[in-house]
Amino acid sequence: MTKEKAQARREHLNKMRAEQKAKERRTAMLMWGVGGLVILLLIGGVGFYVVKDRQATSLDAVSSVSYAGGEHVWTAVKYKENPPVGGQHNNYWQQCDIYDKPIHNEHAVHSLEHGAVWITYRPDLPKAQIDKIKSIAGSTGDANYMLVSPYPNLPAPIVASSWGHQLTFQNADDPKLPKFITKYQNGPGTPELGATCGGEYAITATADQQPLPPEPKGEATPLPSESPAPSTSPSPAQS
Repeated sequence: MTKEKAQARREHLNKMRAEQKAKERRTAMLMWGVGGLVILLLIGGVGFYVVKDRQATSLDAVSSVSYAGGEHVWTAVKYKENPPVGGQHNNYWQQCDIYDKPIHNEHAVHSLEHGAVWITYRPDLPKAQIDKIKSIAGSTGDANYMLVSPYPNLPAPIVASSWGHQLTFQNADDPKLPKFITKYQNGPGTPELGATCGGEYAITATADQQPLPPEPKGEATPLPSESPAPSTSPSPAQS
């Protein structure tokens, strides 16, 4: 083999090696690019679902107001919120339970003062939605501090209330509903945290079964922890 041919062969081999290395670099860059794109898509997808989940369960829309506790009265009360979330209330509290008829605001607010969450719904809400509300009420938080009742003229199909806090819902499947219960039931702003939502002094009747009790004659208004015995033979709660 002549010197010229050997040189040409070396140059040809070097060219092939260079082309092979360039091809390997392009392949590697393509693989890294595709891999990076996949990673970015995965991160973006996860981030999207995380943000979507946070938005779906965010309680940022909760309205909050401040009320002093312990304001017990015997008269009917005109409340600012609908349904109420605090303020003056009857000396009797409502037995925490699931009711199929409206209850007195004044008794329900007293239960809120003790740490209850009150879920109200429009009377014409579909049965499947009502059943869902009852299921959530029975499986989320402490059932001993849960009130559920229909409520005419609600501003939304469903409203969840605690002392000083309220959130409206269009659908009982909204994931914010159980989250509201978990956060605000017996929350740190509860005026009488630890007080019972039942017991012998609790009202178990609905509004149509028993009117607000009259003020006892010749007796001092009881202290928050000394509510009087309810009027005779209240009807049982409807569930």
